[in-house]
Amino acid sequence: MFTEEALQSFFSSLGGQIAVGVVAVILLMAFIIILHKRQGLTIQALTYSAIAITLSVVLGQLRLFRMPQGGSVTPFSMLFIILIGYWFGPAAGILAGMTRGLLDLMIDPYVIHPLQLILDYPLAYAALGLSGFFYKNKKGLFYGLYTGALGRFFFSFLSGYIFFAAYTPEGWHPLAWALFYNISYIGTEIVLTTILVLMPGVRHALQYIRNNILALNKNQGNSNYKI
Repeated sequence: MFTEEALQSFFSSLGGQIAVGVVAVILLMAFIIILHKRQGLTIQALTYSAIAITLSVVLGQLRLFRMPQGGSVTPFSMLFIILIGYWFGPAAGILAGMTRGLLDLMIDPYVIHPLQLILDYPLAYAALGLSGFFYKNKKGLFYGLYTGALGRFFFSFLSGYIFFAAYTPEGWHPLAWALFYNISYIGTEIVLTTILVLMPGVRHALQYIRNNILALNKNQGNSNYKI
């Protein structure tokens, strides 16, 4: 019923892009409602989130290396979704990640099966928002970074193992190849992101933003939060 050609053709078409865009808008509305309930819908909260999602989308198009069956090494695009979870909690982070995944589907779709679409786009990117479970932790940024990356890796690995086993090179087991394939680009980006976050200037900037957000939310605690 859903052939690879039909799915790819639909999501590459104007109608498919409009359909995905509508779902993305619905998720954005849900995201705004979450921020309203948790942060009072401050202009600052919306500004931080809008900038983070926009930067993630833009950087996602600047591919340092593109894998043949999907997946790319991009300059820090995952970080900005992870930051939304780190700033505003898991619900906001997961919704922002799902929105980011749908935007990626709209811009550059690679679809061969409905379940593969769900794993590679909304779920894999939503997993980056798992960083939000550490938003009250003193080392929440690093815990969130690695947890979000591991979550994205898990869904991308499942997709690769289930739907792309036919592309396994000779001499490789499909399970080992799926592990290697997804680690090669997700792992590379996480290493680059870790180096960036460890830079003093970047750490101080993220700490400044975090402190401002904590100061706006009376329920978040002490604004002298350390990354």
